[in-house]
Amino acid sequence: MKVTIKEVAKKAQVSTSTVSRALKNSPLISQVTKDKIKEIVQELGYHPNEIARSLANKSSQTLGMILPASAEDSFVNPFFTQFILGVTRYLESQNYSLLLSSARNEEDELEQIIRIVNSKRVDGIILMTVREEDKNIEFLMENNFPFVVVGTPIKKDEILWIDNNNEVAMFEVTESLIKSGHKRIAFLGGDQKLKVTQNRFLGYKRALNKHGIDYDSNLVVEVDFTEDEGYRSTLRLLRKVHDIDAIVTTDDLIAYGSMRAIKEMGYAIPKGISITGFNNTILAQYLTPSLTSVEINATDLGNHAARLLLDGIDNGKLQHNFYIVDTEFIKRDSSR
Repeated sequence: MKVTIKEVAKKAQVSTSTVSRALKNSPLISQVTKDKIKEIVQELGYHPNEIARSLANKSSQTLGMILPASAEDSFVNPFFTQFILGVTRYLESQNYSLLLSSARNEEDELEQIIRIVNSKRVDGIILMTVREEDKNIEFLMENNFPFVVVGTPIKKDEILWIDNNNEVAMFEVTESLIKSGHKRIAFLGGDQKLKVTQNRFLGYKRALNKHGIDYDSNLVVEVDFTEDEGYRSTLRLLRKVHDIDAIVTTDDLIAYGSMRAIKEMGYAIPKGISITGFNNTILAQYLTPSLTSVEINATDLGNHAARLLLDGIDNGKLQHNFYIVDTEFIKRDSSR
């Protein structure tokens, strides 16, 4: 016979609402009580009826997440897998699930968001990108639908958002290269419509300006976040500009391809050209030479994004509308 929440409450000598809150890891319940209820749940073999609870609360107990490209491209980039890990870890602790969807382009993202919102399949949505004129954000705000974005939005006082301080992080990378004697530093970055690219670009320019180095638009290249794009773009750049002594990139995948091109063009790394990545993917430390990068703590970003959105849905818990996750500059052998 199936064990009920009433039986758990009776054995724990608490109310059913206390059992429910304890299973949701509510801060209103002491850790001693949580541990006691957890032991009883395991002893009795109790399993919460998520479907019944969702119907009673008019909640799907599910969050949606839209990946900004095809699933194949997204999962090639370790950032997404680490971010999703952080999201699911927190959602599991709150008895929530994740509905994952991928989009082919910006228009497809909006179509999927409209479909998901209208179907009432999720309680909120995690957006993985922020653009200058963001139709996804505009739609969700107009429909008063809960969401959180990864990146710093323009209306940052009105939206839930999670980010690193990308400008400061890229400033630190670029300044490190300048202090070690580099003057002709190229910038390989993603789509300039993306706020993450804009902020990292600002950090790059600010470091040049601080140290009196003239900005040269010929050293700035917009690329997709892929190894192949990093390779092709670097080949074109080095054939066009012959005095480059360093390259900063906005993603390790871009840097992987760029390193291949630098070697193919006959330059030594870092003696001829230094190169840096961003995101500190697992392979960065194993490349030859090992890749200087920035640890953005993608799992923490995912965890805090899920936490912030659920707190926003439960308005009583929300204390701040944003969270900044720390970064760490990790210098390795690819840069002087």
